[in-house]
Amino acid sequence: MDTGNGRERWSSRWGFILVATGAAAGLGNIWKFPYIVGENGGGAFMAVYLLAIAFVALPIFGAELLLGRLGNRNVVDSIRRVARASGHDGRWSILAWIGLLAVFVVLSLYSVVGGWTLAYLAMTFADGFVSAAAADTESTARRFTAVTGNPGSAIAWQTAFIVLTAIVVASGVQRGIERLCRWLMPLLLMLLLLLAVHGAVATDEFGRTLRFLFEPQFERLTPGGALAAVGHAFFTMSVGVGAMLTFGSYLPADVGLGRAGVTVAVLDTAVAILAGLAIFPILFASGLEPGVGPGMVFVTLPIAFDGMPYGRMVALSFFALLAVAALTSAPSMLEPMVDFVRERAACGRKAATAAVVAAVWSLGVAQALSFSSWSELGLLGQNLFELSDALASNILLPLGGILIALFVGWMLPSSHTSGELGIRSPWVHRLWRLALRFIAPLAVAAVMLNGLLR
Repeated sequence: MDTGNGRERWSSRWGFILVATGAAAGLGNIWKFPYIVGENGGGAFMAVYLLAIAFVALPIFGAELLLGRLGNRNVVDSIRRVARASGHDGRWSILAWIGLLAVFVVLSLYSVVGGWTLAYLAMTFADGFVSAAAADTESTARRFTAVTGNPGSAIAWQTAFIVLTAIVVASGVQRGIERLCRWLMPLLLMLLLLLAVHGAVATDEFGRTLRFLFEPQFERLTPGGALAAVGHAFFTMSVGVGAMLTFGSYLPADVGLGRAGVTVAVLDTAVAILAGLAIFPILFASGLEPGVGPGMVFVTLPIAFDGMPYGRMVALSFFALLAVAALTSAPSMLEPMVDFVRERAACGRKAATAAVVAAVWSLGVAQALSFSSWSELGLLGQNLFELSDALASNILLPLGGILIALFVGWMLPSSHTSGELGIRSPWVHRLWRLALRFIAPLAVAAVMLNGLLR
């Protein structure tokens, strides 16, 4: 289904919700969120996180969807069109260019890590992983280095991941992205539930996990931990990169943006919590300390898999979960760029996808080589991968979010926003605009400054 200007549409509200949740519930929800919750006061952290979802992430999420539906074009032309229709300078479209640059860098990084997930899934499936790993950090670290430090292998898996993503996006909005998420999001939830049930039944550490995640320990919630909660709330909703703006342009007119945003936030948080309930009983039962990032996933957890009953089956389920999470998120990063090229170059979806993927793949190759042949290339002790991550996470993404909040909060009149959001209560709408004008930009600016000063 498309409109007069050739833009496709999601088939339904739930189709969009599954796609948006797939975009939000990525690898960070699995290897970062549970850990930072437990390390920063459990329930105390969750309280700050939920407040940040309500007053930082959701207002910007709704603002992006609003801009997409009002503009009904690619990210750049949507913002320019909305700005001019509101009597403002079309150069506000600079915020869309920031988002496109951010998503270009982030997808190049994500394709490398996505390739790692495919490599580990293949090793586990072939029975060459768990049985080969001795139960110590040194051996599993060597295994991880063999994947990341081999240029040919790293590039091959990065290529496989970006090609899979390209196939999905080239197939279209409904037949590609939406269909993928209709199949994979239920699979993601099923795998999480199975692993969480396993943790509750097969280990004696489920109670410890619940305390680690949910017991409010306000004495452990430092200012840095509070900013981590705000930062994760912002980043997890996939705002600031143009994805939700593009998705908003595909939304049917009868879908209320506010209710859809709340549903996505609830599902995204549920995925992150389930990930903690699945992972930490396994780690605690094996006497291992939880960590954050690739180290926990690719080095620490394999030790636990190696020493547990049915370890290969659990490992296979876990790395399938990682691959699914990565594959549901990546198309949301590719689509804004493809949509922009398709409209600006007046070419077909497949040609636009091929052009964008070639550029992303090239930068991704450089990122993959950052752990081997090009490890010496970098600045201030950081390789190209780390520098690119810092550029996207500490500058481009928060800057894009701040500008979107300011543009919609201050430049668009209330009459442009209340009806599209589907918010019936005047006071809720006023609260949303207040958050967008003041709370969200100030909070994201604090996260940005904290990241730059670390």
